[in-house]
Amino acid sequence: MYTRFFGLTEKPFAITPDPRYLYLSERHAEALAHLLYGIDDAGGFVQLTGEVGTGKTTTVRGLLADLPEHADIALILNPRVTPLEFLAGICDELHVNLPPEARSSVKAIVDHLNRFLLTAHGLGRRVVVIVDEAQQLSAEVLEQVRLLTNLETATTKLLQIILVGQPELRALLERNDLRQLAQRITGRYHLDPLSAEESAAYLRHRLKVAGATGEIFTSNALATAHRLSGGVPRLLNVIADRALLGAYTHESRIVTPNLVREAAREIGGQASRHRWRTAIVSLVVLCGVVAAGWAMWGKPHDGIQPSPSLALSAPSRVTAPTPTLQSFLATQATAADTESAFRTLFGLWQARLESGGEAAPACAQASSAGLECHADKASFAELRLYDRPAIITLSLENGAMRQVVVAALDDSHAQLLVGDAAYSADLLELERLWYGDYLILWKPPLNPSGLIRPGSSGAEVTWLRQRITAAPLAGVEQDFYDAQLGRSIGAFQRAHHLASDGLAGTRTQLVLDGAYAAAEGPRLSRGIR
Repeated sequence: MYTRFFGLTEKPFAITPDPRYLYLSERHAEALAHLLYGIDDAGGFVQLTGEVGTGKTTTVRGLLADLPEHADIALILNPRVTPLEFLAGICDELHVNLPPEARSSVKAIVDHLNRFLLTAHGLGRRVVVIVDEAQQLSAEVLEQVRLLTNLETATTKLLQIILVGQPELRALLERNDLRQLAQRITGRYHLDPLSAEESAAYLRHRLKVAGATGEIFTSNALATAHRLSGGVPRLLNVIADRALLGAYTHESRIVTPNLVREAAREIGGQASRHRWRTAIVSLVVLCGVVAAGWAMWGKPHDGIQPSPSLALSAPSRVTAPTPTLQSFLATQATAADTESAFRTLFGLWQARLESGGEAAPACAQASSAGLECHADKASFAELRLYDRPAIITLSLENGAMRQVVVAALDDSHAQLLVGDAAYSADLLELERLWYGDYLILWKPPLNPSGLIRPGSSGAEVTWLRQRITAAPLAGVEQDFYDAQLGRSIGAFQRAHHLASDGLAGTRTQLVLDGAYAAAEGPRLSRGIR
């Protein structure tokens, strides 16, 4: 909308983490150094905390982009799971081969994990589990986390664990029944909000990455943005994005303090709500959060940036006549849980989700149907590239969580499905409730999906050629990944702002599948059928 007006190549203030936009203030640089030190530490836990929006997840993304070569990482993004699901998620992230019968036993999973860790230790590798949003871990899962640090040789702990969470994580670990775990924390670091100077440098950095060649915000406007956001990066993003939109509507090439103040008023006093939420957060933790989640399938290989807009199709379901997204979601507690969201997502794929005590986990049922779960954190621009309906988790002002399905998406609105109701949500309103986590279903060329590299052969290479070229190439072996195919993949990656390495990782495969017009299944660009 406003990007061309300001000479930008993309929106600079998306609230979802993107390593390209990582701004290392003194605090963030120290936090990253603590995490890197934790990878080679001799065992125990490293704890990173910070208020909502201070850049914890972005710092973790910076860590993943700067990993030592000898490190293997299991990244757990949604910890609201049972101990069994938590252990299985770690094994899936590390590609530990678990036979089906082992997945129903904690002991069997730990035995397989221990054998994997011993092998990795013998090869000189360091295995690290990073748990994001760790304040949401249940006491039972935290106890299992503690027990994992008992996996050791005579001289070395085999597993390092990094807990990343909001300040209530510290309060949680002060509980008497968790004192054994707290005593094993060997490193603690807390991310504070940015100073006024850091806030200004942060905003200028993001604008420069997005293509700005000159100053867009006046010095007083930068100072006003810091004051109204309290130096919280996520709030800075929201205010700055709306201020740019306001300048665009006023046909002003410069953002002034008045435009920043107007932007802060339009987003409903996010900074004051942020301070209020901090005051009650301990009560929210004591009340607990409904345990719900899914297995984490697929690891990120590429970084993705905005794509062209896609048209929204009109929904065939009845749109809930509620004035705001917050009020709509507040009435949907029973229909907006994880199981209901999975049932809706399965339905869009013309599949059925079995429930009950004997039913397999949702992602295991998807695998039986020839589909695969892919979960990560992203932006709406990335979801447009994938062009697949997604489950996202929204956080209400009172701390309640809602799982909904994004069934259609364009530049300004998303069509949400919650049970039998549909809601057309403004993206600016939606982004304030969404911290970027998503889960999609898709049909991968491999089962499960994996890296397709030069020298590979077979049906998955034929799948790549089918999607990267308009027609089969004469005289080319269609099922062999040759140099020509690698160049074509590299060109596709550059065109879609992916890491241009000529390797078809999971994200490259997803974007290829999303760009392939003949691909089966529901599409965000087609809307609800």
